[in-house]
Amino acid sequence: MKLTTRIFGEVEIDDSKIICFPNGIIGFPDLQKFTLMHDEDQGSGTIKWLQSIDEPNFAMPVMDPLVVCPDYKPLVDKTEVEAIGDLDEEDMLVLVTVTVPHDLTKMTVNLKGPFIINTKDMKASQTIIDNDEYPVKFPIYDILQKDKEKG
Repeated sequence: MKLTTRIFGEVEIDDSKIICFPNGIIGFPDLQKFTLMHDEDQGSGTIKWLQSIDEPNFAMPVMDPLVVCPDYKPLVDKTEVEAIGDLDEEDMLVLVTVTVPHDLTKMTVNLKGPFIINTKDMKASQTIIDNDEYPVKFPIYDILQKDKEKG
């Protein structure tokens, strides 16, 4: 399938790479088909894009929360994710939304509303977790800078 996106231009999307969100995502219940993309120049290391198939101009930056919060263990309500099938640890991918303001030092991730992706069935859900210790705006700029210095 060919898709013309705002960020990546025209791209070819393999049907096997389409992730279905049966209930849409928070704030966008009608957007149900997405794919994960990354900037070839940047590699797939940190920030990826959850690109909507339904609305090609819509893409949100996402990342693996373990990069910035190594002990991240969200408490997910089972009823929130039952629509995406049985989840095994090795078939589960957890991503969080990245907010990138003009002032990059204020970059944050939303640890409260992760995307849970069943990579075996390519189904996903965004859920609000019960853990009080995980904020909606978790600052990550300093963490990413330290990782760059190590790397």
